[in-house]
Amino acid sequence: MVTKQSSGATQQIPDTLPRPQMKDEPDTSADVIVIGAGPTGLACAIEAQRVGFKVMAIDKGCVVNSIYHYPANMSFFTTPELLEIGDIPFSTARQKPTREEALEYYRKVTEHYHLDVRQYQWVKTVTGSDDDFHITATDTLGRIYDYRTRKLIVSTGYYDLSNPLNIAGEDLAKVFHYYREPHPFFDMDVVVIGGKNSAAISALDLWRHGARVTLVHRGAKLHNHVKYWILPDIENRIKNSEIAAYFSSTVVEIGADYVDLDTPEGPVHLKNDFVFAMTGYHPDYDFLRSMGIELSTDQCRPVCDPQTLESNVPGIYVAGVIVAGSRTNEIFIENGRFHGRQIADDLKQKLSGM
Repeated sequence: MVTKQSSGATQQIPDTLPRPQMKDEPDTSADVIVIGAGPTGLACAIEAQRVGFKVMAIDKGCVVNSIYHYPANMSFFTTPELLEIGDIPFSTARQKPTREEALEYYRKVTEHYHLDVRQYQWVKTVTGSDDDFHITATDTLGRIYDYRTRKLIVSTGYYDLSNPLNIAGEDLAKVFHYYREPHPFFDMDVVVIGGKNSAAISALDLWRHGARVTLVHRGAKLHNHVKYWILPDIENRIKNSEIAAYFSSTVVEIGADYVDLDTPEGPVHLKNDFVFAMTGYHPDYDFLRSMGIELSTDQCRPVCDPQTLESNVPGIYVAGVIVAGSRTNEIFIENGRFHGRQIADDLKQKLSGM
């Protein structure tokens, strides 16, 4: 403590004074923080901001990271108006928008609302309680960020966590859980694991661009959820032996230049260059539990109020596909985008009254 004499009075000055925040230092506190900057997370941020609150969104990837990981030439099954958020029209000359158009649309919406999105920061811990949550995040360089917020919205999706194969070799660099584009796999021996849309689409695209494709699926046939215009295409390619297929079969080991299968006819050893494990994805249940959110026993659905989407932890809301737990095919952008309004209505009532 330093003593200073001023105008006949003695002032006690602390050894250290609060350091004012510099203009180039990012703010770290908000009324509402949204974990996840996918379409639903952005919609939640927009609606909370609209009712007058200071909002931040934090994402371990880029804005709409899940859409970024879609195949490069993918088109949506839905029409553009069903992807809209924040009352911003999604303009396209196509009946079904492309991945590239969707990425541009969500970038423009983020810019229009001046959303504060902290990209490439992975939230590791959430502590505290209602009206005073503490969040710790890290970036790709290992730097640590500390945030504080009064309310928290969790909209983390599920696309970043792939379902593991739990076999030898799945950690090799030749194994992918996302399919982007076919060109690098021209004239290569490629195994595609799975029997749903992503596997069928990947197998067809790879084959059409010069890869030698083998499809492996544990089911007796392709899944009945495969889109109606894709199913006959993949079935005909298999029937004509243009794409090899092993059904009721599993991959038991992946090697540097081979894949071993267990099939109804016995073991099969395949020459192989690359593997696409299109085995699906799941929400980060451990992260939800770490915050104290209760999950249902059968489907891992977060316990929450169906009207407000506030979880069993006061002040923490859930939004988007994680509301459906393991039933990830129940909630899409088309219906998850409305969760923001439900949450914002409750936030307005509760935060305004504090």
